[in-house]
Amino acid sequence: MSETDLFDIRSNEKIGRYAVAKRDLKAGDVIFTEKPFAYGPKADSPCICLGCYTPTDGTNLCSKCFWPVCSTECENKNAHKDFECEVFTKAGVKFQAVSDPSETCLQYECITPLRVLLAKEKDPERWEEEIQHMEAHPEIRKQQPTWEFNQHNIVEYLRSLCKLSRFSEDLIHQVCGILDINAFEARTPEGYSIRCLYPKMAIMSHNCISNIHHAIDCRATGDSDDFIATVRAAVDVPAEGELHSSYTYSLWPTLVRREFLKESKFFDCTCQRCSDKTELETHSSSLKCQKCDNGIIMSNNPLDNQCGWSCTHCDFKTNAVAVRKIFSIIQADLDNVEYLFGPEGIQERETLYKKYKSVLHPKNAYMTILRSGLIQLYGKAEGYTLEDLPDVILERKVELCYQLLEVLDVIEPGNSRIRGITLYELHGPLMVLARHRYQNDVITKEKFKQELRKTVDLLGESVRILKQEPASLPEGQLAVVAAQGYQQLNENFDILVETA
Repeated sequence: MSETDLFDIRSNEKIGRYAVAKRDLKAGDVIFTEKPFAYGPKADSPCICLGCYTPTDGTNLCSKCFWPVCSTECENKNAHKDFECEVFTKAGVKFQAVSDPSETCLQYECITPLRVLLAKEKDPERWEEEIQHMEAHPEIRKQQPTWEFNQHNIVEYLRSLCKLSRFSEDLIHQVCGILDINAFEARTPEGYSIRCLYPKMAIMSHNCISNIHHAIDCRATGDSDDFIATVRAAVDVPAEGELHSSYTYSLWPTLVRREFLKESKFFDCTCQRCSDKTELETHSSSLKCQKCDNGIIMSNNPLDNQCGWSCTHCDFKTNAVAVRKIFSIIQADLDNVEYLFGPEGIQERETLYKKYKSVLHPKNAYMTILRSGLIQLYGKAEGYTLEDLPDVILERKVELCYQLLEVLDVIEPGNSRIRGITLYELHGPLMVLARHRYQNDVITKEKFKQELRKTVDLLGESVRILKQEPASLPEGQLAVVAAQGYQQLNENFDILVETA
């Protein structure tokens, strides 16, 4: 740990190692930065370039090892050239062509574990200090199908075909476990996902309400891409306060979050949010009762994934298994529209919103996810730009933004990425609506000036949050646009008022 890092490491029997703040932290304070020990393709990867991780058809191959790359530049990137390329070349292990490169390619399963193993040899000191003590849960994982899958596709592949018998079976399984439990997702500048192993970030304990925020910047330095992580305080944290990261998607309901954590991280979350039937009044898990008018269906014990669920106003009862099935059906519907953009994306999401409005509590997680998608499409899709939208749709976008922010205040407080984006999306329709109301003599000039100042302040808050995002990522690029807009609005504020 660097002397400049603003956290200390503690340990207890319940959660093992965890981190606490060395001193009082203010929201936005940098706690530490970190380079990954190793990085590479995610599990279940399709055919991708081993230099830049862009999907490829597998026909352009490295001139040395004959594995997929997309250019000579990518062939010579250190992460490939100095790691698996040498191993595959020496062992004569060539990539086997696949019929559908968009499907999962099992040949890639070994890449990131291999890079970790080779990094262990290149930097044994860091391995001993930071990596070897990371949790791998071998006894639990031995009882799961993943163990046999890894034995065949990674352990035997590396030890036999790649002639790496110097790495024991136990060590390779340990590396697989470390990656499964501790790796973080990062995005390349082109938007493709990989996994990175950050030992400091892995020390941060889990909570479904995080008080820290991390951003990963892919910086090209010569022949390398350094996925540098910067960890900041999302809210004010007192000295000795535990630093929490969220290992799961914060917008999911409790049943889904706890199931994911149990299956992937091997623990049962008992945080304050998971323990509360109302999810701290966000009602992210609650359903509407179909038997009575005002009833809300909630879990009798959210820490029991098999317990009963009851209506607050009548005698209707169901159980967690039935609710989980409902959530699965809704999630499948959301998955079907996730990559729909433009007018079709809006229409399909609005259809789902109406479909589940009578089933789910207004703040239910899946309604929140739909709001998030609609907020970012209204104002951008063809035929749905801010200037195209009638006031009634502008007002809808504003309402969706405020509803989302109300939930974020609880589950992602402070300087979260989604908050910065939502504030940016909110300022535009508020500005257009204020101008329309003033032009139609609904509000006075002074009131218009007040509302315009409010929208500029919201944009400024968005800039303050998003400027922490790397310039290589869409959020960082949005920060630049937002900052330019904020400056122009401030400089021309009086003119805007006079010429509206």
